[in-house]
Formats: sequence, structure tokens, C-alpha cells
Amino acid sequence: MKKDFFTYQAQTTPHPLGMQVSHAKGSYIYDTEGNKHLDFVAGVSACTLGHCHPRVLNAIKEQLDKYLHVMVYGEYIQQSPVALTKLLAQHLPHPLEKTYLTNSGTEAIEGSLKLARRVTGRSQIIAANKAYHGNTMGSMSVMGYEERKQAFRPLIPDVSFINFNNEADLLQITTQTAGVILETIQGGAGFITPKNEYLKKVRQRCTAVGALLILDEIQPGFGRTGKLFGFQNFDIIPDIVVMGKGMGGGLPVGAFTASSAMMEQLQDQPKLGHITTFGGNPVIASACLATLQEITESDLMSAVLEKEQLFRKYLKHPLIKEIRGIGLMLALITPSAEITNKIILSCKDKGLILFWLLFEPLAIRITPPLTISEEEIKIGCEQILTILNTIPTDK
Repeated sequence: MKKDFFTYQAQTTPHPLGMQVSHAKGSYIYDTEGNKHLDFVAGVSACTLGHCHPRVLNAIKEQLDKYLHVMVYGEYIQQSPVALTKLLAQHLPHPLEKTYLTNSGTEAIEGSLKLARRVTGRSQIIAANKAYHGNTMGSMSVMGYEERKQAFRPLIPDVSFINFNNEADLLQITTQTAGVILETIQGGAGFITPKNEYLKKVRQRCTAVGALLILDEIQPGFGRTGKLFGFQNFDIIPDIVVMGKGMGGGLPVGAFTASSAMMEQLQDQPKLGHITTFGGNPVIASACLATLQEITESDLMSAVLEKEQLFRKYLKHPLIKEIRGIGLMLALITPSAEITNKIILSCKDKGLILFWLLFEPLAIRITPPLTISEEEIKIGCEQILTILNTIPTDK
């Protein structure tokens, strides 16, 4: 299997972690050698309810017995995508009421950029340095990290960059700007949170010049910050909200939501202004609906901030310089990339799954399932501390 993996499956790095997975359940992934691995990453924030949550599995199985794909997006009325988009509207503030379902977060970003240009009739898009919104050409164009983009240029034109949390840069948002796209919490940059009502000030500037505010909730969305969406922590409402990852309970999905008046502009002049074959797939929509129902009907979100405090309580060590983030979207910051790598790789060998962040070499990702227990948090944190205690503090 390992030989076939490297021979036939395209790789994203020269050195993949290479665990051969047998099965997964709850907060654990099991390998083919019978070892269990406590998952502090949740598929990079995708498995909101852990692995193989019964409510999600039952919804998938029920839909499988009915039908799979039947028609290109938006033509037939199908129960699960309609119920999903209705429930989203019920939990989102006005006027975020109409949702376009896609196959991934990066596709939803593409749709949101098209919508901003379509609605405003303008072309300029403003994004943030060290932003990550996906890897398709449009999403890469608003990625604020040149090292990852230079091999694929030219990208889409008329994109400018500002620094996240820098209020002076907001003057670059003008009447030429179609949209400003920001992560509510910068993910790849190291889980950077907005400071000094920064997002409110962005919102005010966008409103003043007629630009649309697009917030990327692909990582912080679906309860990870203790609110259904991260922006709800900051008392603002975007014009377009983009979601993905944790939305699907482990299945691939994305979506973008805006007002009905805005979204209707994708219907005509031209028709099929945004189109996808498999977006809104009924099986995936069923998994999304079950995930959203579980998050909103249970006490999972109300427990998120308590679980955050457990991580902050247990993870006290001289080599942990800072814990960034909100809720269960946390990043441990160490003194060096060498220490970060040692912790992640050593924990891998000891049965604890941690991971890196894209643009911050000092950061260790901690984004476990919302369903993780206090005992599992304690076990994982003790393992991290055990590894930290093997590293000289003068490193």
C-alpha cells in the first residue's frame, strides 16, 4: 500500500506523514497496525463532530437509500439542500439569507469574488497579507504570500493587499474597490485575531465607499469559536460569508451566503453566472444538515470556551510563548521552527496528532473536534508537555 501511495497518488509535499489509516471514531484515528491516535487536528478543522458521528452517518445512509446525484446544481428541488440552506438562514443575521452550495471552500471563495464584482460593477479586490483562502487561481490571487504564488503567475489582475489589524491601511479601500476579503481569524498566518474593533472599522470603511465585505469563515465557522460563525464574536455582519471545512461533518463542501438581492444577480445577465455540477449534492447536504442540527441543538458551542480554558490551563510551559486563537481554534507558539517540528513529529510517534500552520513556522495547530472530552484534552496536553520537557528551555 505504501509503495502504491507514492507511485499512483499525487503528493502535496516530498515528505507526507504517511499514516496508513484503518478506521476512525470520535476523537481517535486508528492505523493498520492497531495503534490509536488522539486527533487534535480534526482533519484541519473539518471534522467538527469528530469522526463518524452517529447523527451524520445516519443522515448519509438515509439519503443513500433515496438517490445520489440527479441534476446539475439549482435545477431540481431536493429536500436536504433546501433544508440546509433554510436552517443556515435561520441562524445567520439579516440580510444573510440565500446560500449557494459548492464542492469546497476554495470554490466558494471563487464564487464570492465573482459576486462582489458582479454586484458592484467594480474590479478591485483587496485582501490581507499572509491570508489563505484556497489554492485555485482566483483564491490564490487573494493569497497574501508570494512564495506560494510566484510559480503560478500570472494570476487574476487588480488585487491589492493590506495588513491585517492595520487601521491606516483601510484608506486603500476606495470607491474603486469591489470587495474586501478577510479571514475573520487569520488561519495560515498563525491564528491572528482582530484587535481594537478592527473588523468593525473595516465594515464601516466598506459601507462608506460602497465596497462589499467578504468574510472567510472556512476555518472558524460552525461553532469552533463558541459562536456558529466567528464574526458573531465581533458584532459585525459581512455582505458575503464564505464557509466550508467543518460544515460537512467530514465530507467535502463549501458555500457562500449573501442577501437575496445580491445572490439573484448570479441568475441572469449572464444566466449561469456561477454553475457547478455537484454543488448541493444531496448526500453531502444531508451530512451538512445533520452537522448543523447537532451543533445548534446541543450544548457543544456553549462548552467550546470552557474547553479552550482547559487547553490554556494545562499547556503552561516555558517553551510555549503564547497560545493564540479563540475557542477550539488555537495555535501554540514556540521559540523556534525546530522546536515546533520536534513537538509535532514526536507527538505523532506517541499517538497524538498535531499539525503545522501554513505561513507561521513557530505555530502548532490545535483544532480538535468540538466533541472532544475533558479527559481527552488532558491526555493530549500531558503528551505535549512530556515532549516539551525533553527540550532544553534555552533553545
